[in-house]
Amino acid sequence: MILPIVAYGSPVLRKVCVDIKEDYPDLEKLIADMWETMSASNGVGIAAPQVNKGIRLFVIDSEQIFKNMDEEDNEDYPDEPGFKGVFINAHITALNGEEWAYTEGCLSIPKIREDVNRKESVTLNFVDENFAEHTATFNGITARVILHEYDHIEGKLFIDYIKPLKRTLLKRKLDDISRGKVQVDYRMVFPK
Repeated sequence: MILPIVAYGSPVLRKVCVDIKEDYPDLEKLIADMWETMSASNGVGIAAPQVNKGIRLFVIDSEQIFKNMDEEDNEDYPDEPGFKGVFINAHITALNGEEWAYTEGCLSIPKIREDVNRKESVTLNFVDENFAEHTATFNGITARVILHEYDHIEGKLFIDYIKPLKRTLLKRKLDDISRGKVQVDYRMVFPK
């Protein structure tokens, strides 16, 4: 089932999420719904807070980014062909490499895209949808998508990384999103 995406200004987007246990109610269905919601909204990742759940869960599919790139662009990113997976109870253990800028957007903050600096590499502990434990390192675009979604489960948004002047200039657009004054081709739920 396609779930509505929570819009900027909703309190759940600013909460640090909690770890869950294997017996979390309807977890398998929630994960399936998140995949379907992400796909229907043309996203490459979605976190539980974006579907109004304050839990440490996100899914990513950075393979989609590489499918839409020209072959010469792929050579710039060592993580090609990308990664598709479920991250539950993720916790970062290391950030490495140089910071690099890349334009990011967010399903909860539609119509706004800005350059964000992030580290080249992330290592994290997490469990997958079968609650198998993993420690893995991801690089490049995949690391960026993971860090963006990880921020969601930490109560952060990509706009927190942009300079204060730029955020001031975006204030009207952000306020419009919170009020539901935005046109998107996916379902959204707005703050009360």
